[in-house]
Amino acid sequence: MTQPNSTIVEARDGEQGRHFAIAVARLAADSHGTDVVVFDVRGMSQVTDYLVIATGTSDRQIKAVGSHIVELSEEFGLERLGAERDDASKWQVLDFASVMVHLFEPITRAHYDLEMLWGDAPRVNWRRSE
Repeated sequence: MTQPNSTIVEARDGEQGRHFAIAVARLAADSHGTDVVVFDVRGMSQVTDYLVIATGTSDRQIKAVGSHIVELSEEFGLERLGAERDDASKWQVLDFASVMVHLFEPITRAHYDLEMLWGDAPRVNWRRSE
């Protein structure tokens, strides 16, 4: 039996996941992503602690933001466990164990409506203080 990656365990046990989710949301917004939402799904999901959802304007933007998020994860010492992207790049999912990131084009986001699915989860305030 293999031992879990210690970085992943630390992220799930501490506040690192929350800080990373907030940093991802800010990065997405700074990259002209819209409707950025962070849900705290601890105790509601057996898969992750935080869910970040953002809308991009094009497949190119979604790919670029996804790449920047992977770079950011390295700064946090987090390992990307998986990534999926549909062929048309209308939806990209990045899995960092404690944080799951969904980047959508608008129509695809409306179709899957993850906000409805996780609507009972508390939202995390990720915006910078002015």
